[in-house]
Amino acid sequence: MPMHPEVASMLEALEAGFPDVTAIPPRELREIIRSGRAPLEHLPAMREVHDLVVDGPGGGLTLRLYHPGSSEVVLPVVVFAHGGGFVFCDLDSHDEFCRSMAEGVRAVVVSVDYRLAPEHPAPAAHDDMFAALEWTAANIASYGGDPARIVLAGDSAGGNLAATVALAARDRGGPTVLGQALFYPVIDDDFDTESYRKYGTGYYNSAAAMRWYWEQYAPDGTDDPRLIPTRAESLDGLPSAVVVAAELDPPCSSGDDYADRLAAAGVHVQHRRFDGLFHGFLTFPAMSLTEPARQEVWKMMRPLLDDRISR
Repeated sequence: MPMHPEVASMLEALEAGFPDVTAIPPRELREIIRSGRAPLEHLPAMREVHDLVVDGPGGGLTLRLYHPGSSEVVLPVVVFAHGGGFVFCDLDSHDEFCRSMAEGVRAVVVSVDYRLAPEHPAPAAHDDMFAALEWTAANIASYGGDPARIVLAGDSAGGNLAATVALAARDRGGPTVLGQALFYPVIDDDFDTESYRKYGTGYYNSAAAMRWYWEQYAPDGTDDPRLIPTRAESLDGLPSAVVVAAELDPPCSSGDDYADRLAAAGVHVQHRRFDGLFHGFLTFPAMSLTEPARQEVWKMMRPLLDDRISR
């Protein structure tokens, strides 16, 4: 099928304007990306937003809590990890997305400012996400959230963290997790899949960039389920999953495969590949294709947050 004109235009702009991550030191890269952002608009409006610093495995761990509804209604909870190749992005980069998710699925969203590589290599980010889950289970009731209805979510590298923490919660007897929502997740470091071969260059998120991200995050290798969920001995007993993939994305095949593996292990899976779209598309609200896709994703997520359905 021919590429949608908006997608073609956006990819052309991203290819021309997004920095070559492999050629710039990480600290400088973060500043370049941060300086190119538009000012935060704090939309959609939330009833409450709290920035908190809690105890984490590496010291203070910053969380941002979004509550979209009435103070008299106890809402389910989404613990969210942002993308950015484990190297960049932060709470502000995904502020609009988290607000939209909180409004769209009617949940308290806890966004996690995990430690970044290469200064903090794996499993630092994973450990921070697990600590955020534990804090949420113990404390979210004070912020209008239901600790018995927690879903893990993340986009790109954050999807990896959501998936690996779902495994850790199962294996370590951690807090109960009702679901995992993985948006174009970086599941593994296999660069020879069909989608890597077809879309590894020219589609914004390149194979070269993905290799570089893994080199920053996992300099000592990836033979550990805290880094790559398919390294786990079994996927049995994991919470229900929403897996969203983008066709024009090098990690697409791995996301599709992970959805199939979860289903084969008896996990209830809703899997949707958005053909004709690229990595990160859910965080581009200016594109006309983004809002309908978000609404579909929010609809897929809502059953995960329902205790009666997810168990």
